[in-house]
Amino acid sequence: MSSFPGSPSPSERYQAAAQRAAEAKTYLGTFAGSLNFELDDFQREACKSLQEGRGVLVAAPTGAGKTIVGEFAIFLALQRGLKAFYTTPIKALSNQKYSELAEKYGAANVGLLTGDTTINGEAPVVVMTTEVLRNMLYADSETLSDLGFVVMDEVHYLADRFRGAVWEEVIIHLPSEVQVASLSATVSNAEEFGAWLDTVRGDTDVIVSEHRPVPLWQHVMVGREIVDLFAGDTTFDEIAPVAPGAQETDAPDLSEAGEVSSEPSNGRRVSSKQASATKVRQAVTGPEFEVNPDLLAMARSESRMNMNGRFGHGGRSRRRQDRNRDERQQSEQRSPVRKASRPQVIESLRRQDLLPAITFIFSRAGCDGAVAQCAASGLWLTTEREQQIIAQRVDEASHEIPADDLDVLGFWGWRDGLVRGFAAHHAGMLPTFKEVVEKLFADGLVKAVFATETLALGVNMPARCVVLEKLEKFNGEAHVNITAGEYTQLTGRAGRRGIDVEGHAVVLWQPGTDPAAVAGLASRRTYPLNSSFRPTYNMSINLIAQFGRVRAREILESSFAQFQADRSVVGLARQVRGREESLAGYANSMSCHLGDFTEYAKLRRELSDAENHAARDHQRARKSRVADSLARLIPGDVISVYSGRLAGHAVVLDVDPNAREPRPSVLTQDNQLRRIGVHDLDGPVSPVTRIRIPKSFNAKVPKSRRDLASSMRHAISEDAPQRHRNSRHEDFGLGARLPDQEKKIADLRRALRAHPCHGCSEREDHARWSERWWKLRKETDGLVRQIQGRTNTIAKTFDRVCEVLSVYGYLETNDAGDVTISADGQRLRRIYGEKDLLISQSIRQGAINDLDAAELASFASTLVYQAKREDRGLRPKMPTVSLETAVDVVVREWSRLEDTEEQHRLPLTGEPELGLMWPMYKWAKGRHLQEVLSGTDLAAGDFVRWAKQVVDLLDQLAKIPQLDPRLARICREAIDLVRRGVVAYSTVA
Repeated sequence: MSSFPGSPSPSERYQAAAQRAAEAKTYLGTFAGSLNFELDDFQREACKSLQEGRGVLVAAPTGAGKTIVGEFAIFLALQRGLKAFYTTPIKALSNQKYSELAEKYGAANVGLLTGDTTINGEAPVVVMTTEVLRNMLYADSETLSDLGFVVMDEVHYLADRFRGAVWEEVIIHLPSEVQVASLSATVSNAEEFGAWLDTVRGDTDVIVSEHRPVPLWQHVMVGREIVDLFAGDTTFDEIAPVAPGAQETDAPDLSEAGEVSSEPSNGRRVSSKQASATKVRQAVTGPEFEVNPDLLAMARSESRMNMNGRFGHGGRSRRRQDRNRDERQQSEQRSPVRKASRPQVIESLRRQDLLPAITFIFSRAGCDGAVAQCAASGLWLTTEREQQIIAQRVDEASHEIPADDLDVLGFWGWRDGLVRGFAAHHAGMLPTFKEVVEKLFADGLVKAVFATETLALGVNMPARCVVLEKLEKFNGEAHVNITAGEYTQLTGRAGRRGIDVEGHAVVLWQPGTDPAAVAGLASRRTYPLNSSFRPTYNMSINLIAQFGRVRAREILESSFAQFQADRSVVGLARQVRGREESLAGYANSMSCHLGDFTEYAKLRRELSDAENHAARDHQRARKSRVADSLARLIPGDVISVYSGRLAGHAVVLDVDPNAREPRPSVLTQDNQLRRIGVHDLDGPVSPVTRIRIPKSFNAKVPKSRRDLASSMRHAISEDAPQRHRNSRHEDFGLGARLPDQEKKIADLRRALRAHPCHGCSEREDHARWSERWWKLRKETDGLVRQIQGRTNTIAKTFDRVCEVLSVYGYLETNDAGDVTISADGQRLRRIYGEKDLLISQSIRQGAINDLDAAELASFASTLVYQAKREDRGLRPKMPTVSLETAVDVVVREWSRLEDTEEQHRLPLTGEPELGLMWPMYKWAKGRHLQEVLSGTDLAAGDFVRWAKQVVDLLDQLAKIPQLDPRLARICREAIDLVRRGVVAYSTVA
């Protein structure tokens, strides 16, 4: 599509007028006329595709207005007398979208279905989480009748490794006549995803827009001063895909650039805007934008200051001290900049007229701490009139919350912060509190929100400015830098369409900040959409029930995961061909005139392998002896650890006989609770003395730990045990095997010396080429295995899942060889969740048969709760004998299932978590929230979230057709016990 300077010609004006007149008579014209703004080109193009009966994938930046396409799909459904489902990844976004649509189309026409909320589920427009729609499809729900459109908001969530597979299940299983509108953040492989949608859903247009309707400016806050990141006037749309600081390996592959076309191809249309956006992404050269030289100078100055501080004085002694303090120095780097406090940052933003602002802090405690700091500093961001409105709305929203629960919920501090104009927003907050914050912020009454990254998932909370405190986060295992895609997602909140002329992204200067690296994050759009799909037990048995095993296997091979795997094989095969050519060259370079150097190189490798094998045997024997010594320990044993992080004495508190590897819980001499495993010890341990652990001992009470540690030290001083010899010098029972290994090694050395090539003057040069050849050979063989492994990968996993289901009797094969579903298998069809088979097995083995309603709620928590890694400790004493028996059953079944999954090379089902059992039992018994949370590290919002998941699981169990009616009744009673107070209360409805 060409553009010409000057005004359009008369013929062009006539043609445009004719198009507008024709469009005004269509559904799109009516819809566009109802809006108080003009549709953007990408919105109009996507809506036209839907109107013409095609599906669409719309990929655009946050805030670009792609939800308009979803709303047009709803409008079409209503006009044509059909139903429309609007799916979202999280309940908060479902609640928000329900409120918006109910206000627009009337509460009678809009419903809401989430795991724990059902409102008007048979309405013509229903908002739901994606899991609810998946469950409907497998249950063949009558609600699916007359379904015409499904809007899949935040469809890029299918990359999520925990829940992403649900999106693919829905896309694959929706009836062919249903049109799908997929709304995504800007992804770098939208073409690939669109090609898959075209394969499984039919005609699908891919509409991509990189344009932000509100320009986004990038800044760094140095002290209290806000400094531009780039030297020139550079906005989001103008930044090159590969900027200074970006790695060259992130540049696109130009070999595939020619495949992109704006012309129709194979029944798919690609918009002109998408074609131009693709060209921008695939350009390797282009205008380079200079990082602000003042920031680069600041970084150099800081680097010199730290280098001088470390190496300017003291020689070896100073360097040795530095090595011992590496971690502390990393967190306490010196900087010429005095970092602004959080209240000072907000004040600076207010002076620059950059409020309202969202500050992303990758820590719940940090968000709450920021609110407390702002309140303590005397910060007020609201007028008297705004304070009155906020106070009134907060009190109205919270009037149903029991007064006894307000203190434990932190209500008064939360209310005070809101009245002042700032608040936190994170998953640990009560859902009601988060909803209030979202509404007050959207209305411009709250001016500053301190949030974790969960806010960026789709909740509609645009701001004028977004602040990132740090560019690293804790991912559950380690502190890692955020990716370019995450940076784009977070900063995309800046700039409110129709309100702000421009948006602003601000990164706070921290010691060690690299401006070039920040520029690299801000300039790249590398956010590939990679499938996380894999067959689960529930998915597999539902597919077999509906289509039979053969057809189910074929359906799974149509997944996006297999689509990507098949495409990647082409590139791998190209790499194999290139490496085979290199191998031929290496073989020529390592040839020797004295003999067969390939044979000589093989002897060298065999010798190296034999030496390594002997070393590994010694290590395995050591590990086995250590594990055996740990397995012999019993509570009360005092052991001595001679090195490592647990060096010193420790008393054994608890052992888990069901653990695959012994890891007893111990109390160290400095009062710390730890688990000790094989890798913590140099050799076997044995008790140096024993002490009695009081029955009243509670590991969570500091005084109990101190008293027990004192008893341990007293027992050690009385027994005065002698230090055992260092176990690292033991042979660990290998004495009988060493002669054979030594003989083999000696024989190989003799053969090596006797080989003709051993005397070659260029032997080591040949050997270097041989090593290169061998390394490349292994890599090439690995690529060949990858090609073999990626062929039919999903189907192979499905086969292994079916084998496990057959082992447990969920699948049966009749005399004709047909696979059928057993009665137990029919039950599994209605159980959805990560522990689906374990839940089904627990019911099958009678774990819940003797439980009352409160006990059942407590037991259900073990199958949904996921404790933080550091919170996993000793097995608590169960509230009742019946629960003790039920937990024994589920732990035994989990251990058996884990062994079976290992044998069949499947991902392991997570261990039942017991940490929520007591709080859930107390709650189901009617205790106050403060009493329920007392003695735990649970935040109120976390408890409510887990309680709602317990309700969701109990609701699934109650609806299983084959379940004993008595158990179904107890499930419903348990739901009523849990769904009360803050768990039941929501501002939605």
